[in-house]
Amino acid sequence: MSIESGERRSKVYLEIVKQLRIMIEQDGLKPGDKIPSERELCERLNVGRSSVREALRALELLGLIETRRGEGTFIRDFRSNQLVQLLSTFILQDSKAKQDVIETKYLIELDCLRLIIGRDNGKQLEELLEWTDQRNFTDDQFFMKMVELADNHLFYRIWSILSDYYHALKLPKMEASNPNYRAIVLAIIRRDEAEVLRAYQALRKLSNG
Repeated sequence: MSIESGERRSKVYLEIVKQLRIMIEQDGLKPGDKIPSERELCERLNVGRSSVREALRALELLGLIETRRGEGTFIRDFRSNQLVQLLSTFILQDSKAKQDVIETKYLIELDCLRLIIGRDNGKQLEELLEWTDQRNFTDDQFFMKMVELADNHLFYRIWSILSDYYHALKLPKMEASNPNYRAIVLAIIRRDEAEVLRAYQALRKLSNG
């Protein structure tokens, strides 16, 4: 097979992967759901069976789908496998890349806190304060709630990916008893952006040792 024909095959299966992602989104499929059969995919995407198989094989190698004999092919939750850790061995190879992950994650968290201040969310914040007082949560759980309250889907997606890479750095974990978590929520309830910034910086200063 020539290099040119190899490139054409690569472009075909990558395009199929792209179309599969769009189809999964349009069909509202979630982790655990079954995707259409190879035959149905060929018909819906108007491509050959060998190309579909190649695309599915690539997705399975990445751990994004799994085939169960006699049942079909299902979407996997990417968080349940080692994909992020695998990619991290290539991405997080120098101190600059690691610092970029940390800085970007923190900037998104801070921007989300600013967004929450401008939202009409008094009841949700009171519930969050009560939840925070239970002190049985992780740093990720706390900021997941914050990112959700910010109600910015792009921030949510970027933060989720960065959070996975962040964990691959194996940084020291925060204690839920840290008073700055509660201070952040109280400052947001008071709509005091300066105090939110102070409490967040105090929290991250501690988390960075």
